[in-house]
Amino acid sequence: MGKPKHERSLADTEAKAVARNLRVSPQKLNLVAGLIRGKKINAALADLEFSRKRIADDVRKCVMSAVANAENNHGLDVDTLVVAEAYVGKNLVMKRFHARGRGRGSKILKPFSQITVVVREVRETAEAEES
Repeated sequence: MGKPKHERSLADTEAKAVARNLRVSPQKLNLVAGLIRGKKINAALADLEFSRKRIADDVRKCVMSAVANAENNHGLDVDTLVVAEAYVGKNLVMKRFHARGRGRGSKILKPFSQITVVVREVRETAEAEES
């Protein structure tokens, strides 16, 4: 029997990938996500390759996964892909204890986050017809 097929939430020209449990705060991850939003795939991958942020390598893997999903699962052309969306979400937070003076303690929060990358195929036929 099985479950009925679930409708696709994205358009036919889009694909996405999600990287979960990244050991970085959402605020720091959002700086890297803002670096690639709206760029062509080649430019986004080049920016992430040479970024000095530690988490940029994991974001690059997520972008490459979204490109692979677009190519293999949805048959999109890799050369025309653009990073349409890159948004960050909170994940779990590890809570740790730091001993302080006079028998007190303070909290240390170690946040995790996740990033969702949506790539979209952009056809440049309208610009080519005008020229």
